[in-house]
Amino acid sequence: MNHLNTKTRFVVAPLHAVVVVALVLLLAATTQATTPGITAAAAPSGSTSASTFNLTAADGFITQPDGALIYSWGFGCAGTATYAPAAFASLGFCPTMQVPGPTLIVHENDTVTVTLTNNLPAGAGNTSIVFPGFQVIGNGTGSVAGLLAQEAIPGGSVTYTFKATTPGTRAYYSGTQSDFQIEMGLYGAIVVLPNATPSGGTNCHDLNSDVAQTTVGTGNPGNDLRLAASAYDHPETCYDREYLFQFMELDSRIHRQAEEQVQAIANCTTATNNGNPCPTSLSVKTEPYHPQYYLINGRAMPDDMDPDYAPNYPHQPYNGNPHMHPGDLVLVRTIGQGRWEHPFHEHGNHVRILARDGNLILSQNDTAGYNGNTATPRLGGRMEFTTDTYPGQAYDGIFYWSGKGLGWDIYGHTPGNPGNPTCTPDVNGYDTSTPTASNYYEWCADHNHPLETNPVGQIAAGGPATQFDPLVATNGLWYNGTPYLGPDAVTRNRGNTPLPPAASTMNPLPESGIAFMWHSHNEREITTNDVFPGGMLMMMLVDPPVWYIDETL
Repeated sequence: MNHLNTKTRFVVAPLHAVVVVALVLLLAATTQATTPGITAAAAPSGSTSASTFNLTAADGFITQPDGALIYSWGFGCAGTATYAPAAFASLGFCPTMQVPGPTLIVHENDTVTVTLTNNLPAGAGNTSIVFPGFQVIGNGTGSVAGLLAQEAIPGGSVTYTFKATTPGTRAYYSGTQSDFQIEMGLYGAIVVLPNATPSGGTNCHDLNSDVAQTTVGTGNPGNDLRLAASAYDHPETCYDREYLFQFMELDSRIHRQAEEQVQAIANCTTATNNGNPCPTSLSVKTEPYHPQYYLINGRAMPDDMDPDYAPNYPHQPYNGNPHMHPGDLVLVRTIGQGRWEHPFHEHGNHVRILARDGNLILSQNDTAGYNGNTATPRLGGRMEFTTDTYPGQAYDGIFYWSGKGLGWDIYGHTPGNPGNPTCTPDVNGYDTSTPTASNYYEWCADHNHPLETNPVGQIAAGGPATQFDPLVATNGLWYNGTPYLGPDAVTRNRGNTPLPPAASTMNPLPESGIAFMWHSHNEREITTNDVFPGGMLMMMLVDPPVWYIDETL
């Protein structure tokens, strides 16, 4: 297992499948995800600017959890880069080749200029980038016209210019021999941020609470790691956290053919080739297509749950490991790269689709509008149980989980316990009175309701479920042994354990939370080279409100 940190991370919601229990033991202790990328200088609010990026296309190797080292191509940075969010300035890296390519972060109405230099190996031929959804002008002395875009010849460069007319998440990828070059890794994402914050969309549910947490967990430097306050120029696209996921499949036999032919061309002479001229171009068969690896941001599970910019993935800088607090509105930016449809299922709740390919989905029969403003129609995207993505298609959606309506107290409160907080419902039924409270955003209708029939420890009894003894079904002290959120529930649900909590073997008590499996609903796609678990699988980790989520770790 190729991990920086293999301490267990979380407890599992009690009604999940048994497989989730096994997977939790693989989780890294402190890794989170966000939407890291590279950006030009930030545009002032309400203004426009130019965003310039210098990219290369080059070859290298990526790793997989089974130990495979796979020859690949990828876009990368030519020279230095500016990293976003700003908290990644000291952590980010952008090599000359990475999979997926650098996430380009720009602002609405920016004039975007991307210069691509073709440093692919001899025999690879031309390459290019297409930016779907934008009107692109391509030119350059080292380029020629291609079928879909202006192409950079070997060693040459091409410059693409377009205006980022609308916000949203979109793909970019090679427009040259797409069945081959995208498979090899020439794809990436571009995120266009709205230029102004819409009225009513400054903050969502939990941002103020998160900024207030300064005394527990890792401490809080006050970072706001969102790229913007809203995803679009619409107040209903406000969010608290964001994550970008690019789904891709990989057929290693295609990559092996490419590697062997590249080496043959590099090492060929007329003498070694029986006096015949050496080949000058690749002839790689891309059919029949049988992928063995299924990737989220270039990594397969469990590698996708290691940190962003982890040094043991020098060509795979982005991870897939979302975290949230109850009540957060989580913006999920997702792109289906490659050839296949990827039916992805997010346990815990449906995802409300905001937009596809940067196009907001608005209600067509809205007579009232947002907050009575008929000029701003309400959003009309549906809630989806499985968020399908098709080749090249992107969507933005909101995931939400609060524990509402579960019928039991997710914090394990016990009536009469002097250490329990009260739960005072607001107009929506949640306790939002004290942002720093251990049960901030608790669904008050379930306050003090027991889960377990006969619990171990000091948790309320009389509930509908019979849980396993947390002192028996544990992996040492790596597993917190409780279906509840927060440090109080952990200590009161242990019973008389002879082994006290130890920081060296267990996650910090304030971090105890609930894990929801997020995975492809195509069964082969949750394997790595036919071995389960792997592939397109990650965990949504719900942290208690008292734990500050630091996505830079």
